[in-house]
Amino acid sequence: MAEALEVCVKAATGAPDKLGDCPFSQRVLLTLEEKQVPYSVKLIDTSNKPDWFLEISPEGKVPVLKIDDKWVPDSDVITQILEEKYPDPPLATPPEKATVGSKIFSTFIGFLKSKDPNDGTEQALLNELRALDEHLKVNGPFINGEKISAADISLAPKLYHLKVALGHFKGWSVPEELTYVQNYMEALFSRESFVRTNASDLQYIIAGWFPKVNP
Repeated sequence: MAEALEVCVKAATGAPDKLGDCPFSQRVLLTLEEKQVPYSVKLIDTSNKPDWFLEISPEGKVPVLKIDDKWVPDSDVITQILEEKYPDPPLATPPEKATVGSKIFSTFIGFLKSKDPNDGTEQALLNELRALDEHLKVNGPFINGEKISAADISLAPKLYHLKVALGHFKGWSVPEELTYVQNYMEALFSRESFVRTNASDLQYIIAGWFPKVNP
């Protein structure tokens, strides 16, 4: 049995003993789950970071993974290393599909923070979601076809945050006519790997976004 990899991820806002709401932390945990790599989680209270954590992550950012006796930050770098070190099952997304949906998160944040309904932020998000719907219609059910890949694993937590935060703060949801996106989200959120690595309560996700919505 391989030794469990240590991974530092965000603890829940106001509940330091519970798994938190960081989509980048969840991306790493999802990758470990999908590759069936044993791991042990260290929960980091990001509002009160312990000294030992700041020694291994001077910028104080999560996630951080210990691999080959080195602590590695940044979910992009971590997931790349995991793909190289644990190639089976392969999760790499072909380059021409790797950026599908990559602007959804930034347009979601723009719309979430917006106080002006006519500033175009909602339309920008809808445009990105429509583009994803079109891609899935032709290539689906996942970004790279039948099997889940790194692009889906990156996007899944972000789409979940979008669903929860926009539903709570704006009473907004992904339009029903985007059926391929609807089915995609359902497929991702019901995966065992997602259920196991998701924040244990919607309230933690809402609490995490609250300062950004009400600065």
